[in-house]
Amino acid sequence: MEIDEGLSVKVETEFGERYARPSEAQLRDLVGRLGEPGDNWLVMQRIPDVPDVFAQLWHERGGDYQLEHRESRERFLGTIIPDAETVADALVGWARQRGGWDGRFGWTPVAADPPEQVPELPRAIREEVEERVRELLRCGYDTRATLAEAAEEYLVEGRKRPVSAAQARELVDRLWLERLAEQATWQGTTDPERLTRAFEALTARGVTAREDFACCRNCGTAEIGAERAEGDHGFVYFHSQCTEGAAAGHGLMLLYGGFDGSAETTAAVGREVVDALTAAGLSTEWDGDPSRAITVTPLTWEKRLEG
Repeated sequence: MEIDEGLSVKVETEFGERYARPSEAQLRDLVGRLGEPGDNWLVMQRIPDVPDVFAQLWHERGGDYQLEHRESRERFLGTIIPDAETVADALVGWARQRGGWDGRFGWTPVAADPPEQVPELPRAIREEVEERVRELLRCGYDTRATLAEAAEEYLVEGRKRPVSAAQARELVDRLWLERLAEQATWQGTTDPERLTRAFEALTARGVTAREDFACCRNCGTAEIGAERAEGDHGFVYFHSQCTEGAAAGHGLMLLYGGFDGSAETTAAVGREVVDALTAAGLSTEWDGDPSRAITVTPLTWEKRLEG
């Protein structure tokens, strides 16, 4: 039934909670509890995130619900709704992008600051930063916020900061929308989604499995133990440099091992990893040697953005 499906949104509450793909029932519960001090609002964004598109709700106990949604940088609307059930219906409709979800309400424009006037970047700087942001977009794990930070910091030398925060956000939003248009053409299940399924299966079997984990092999191996769940006997992960290699078309290197440090356990974990990847529809190269990494290849790296 539709009600049991996860909604393609992220929700953040004033209470500090964050929910990715909540169920309809979870969203209704969040709306119903709003009203106490420190728990008056929630904000929803789509998955994948779309710049300047969100919905937000404010409620104080005993008062009406203030619902606002932004369709674009130019169109920001609000309305007042008296009861929780009606406003929850509206938010579910927004989340599911149902036609006419907003038709029963009287909307008025919400006052907002005018768009900031952002100076253009010099061509050489813009092209260099764009190249780096596109690399990260192909990797697919960054949010718009982390990409903007990366763009702003990429060419920093000492006190010289050639890209401002506003310029970084504008550049990232433009390239983000380009990538969303590109991924809209992808059909069916992608290889990164198969990889996630394999990692989920390994997690259920007692293998700590992490995607795009840490910056390098040394850091990943040092930090993976802190991710271990009770009863886990081994681990598998790939770090950000592995991700960039996969996004560049070179296959994906997976690092794995046993938490007891023995070659026997490590080899056994390697076999578990290969079996899970094969079951998910992916091909691997590995000769069974516990000192050698597993490579997932061939691999088409179409990682869908979430943000």
